[in-house]
Amino acid sequence: MSGWSALHGFLTTDPDDAGCGRTLELLEIYADLVIANAGPEVRYPDIAAHLRACDPCADDLAGLVAAARDNGS
Repeated sequence: MSGWSALHGFLTTDPDDAGCGRTLELLEIYADLVIANAGPEVRYPDIAAHLRACDPCADDLAGLVAAARDNGS
C-alpha cells in the first residue's frame, strides 16, 4: 500500500467503524455468528465496517472461523 493509499483509506474511514480494540474484544462472538450464518453484520454493523477496512482484523476473523470449522468436523 502506498503512502497515498494509506492516507486515503484513513480519511475515508467509515464513521461507524468500531476500531481494532472493540473488534478484537468481540471477534470470537462475531466468528460464532459467521459460522452459524446468523447475520453478524446486522447485529454488529460497527464490527462489519471495521472488518471491511482492516485487513489484519479480517485475517484474524478468517483464522478463527477456519479453526472453528476444522475443530467441528
